[in-house]
Amino acid sequence: MKDSEHPFFRPLWRRVAIVAVCLAWAVVEFATGAPFWGTIALGFAGYAVWQFFYLYKPVDESKPPVEPKE
Repeated sequence: MKDSEHPFFRPLWRRVAIVAVCLAWAVVEFATGAPFWGTIALGFAGYAVWQFFYLYKPVDESKPPVEPKE
């Protein structure tokens, strides 16, 4: 999740699915009596929401890609 601008994360459904899996994982951990791991999973979910929905900037497909200068 460090490179949230990677083309893999462009479709909205993938970003939503990652957050949903993290939340489901947290629910399972809390339900089985493992609050420590549930908190860790909630942290992953919060970080994913931050990266994929708050900081995420969609790529404008109408512009040509910019090549980095050396």
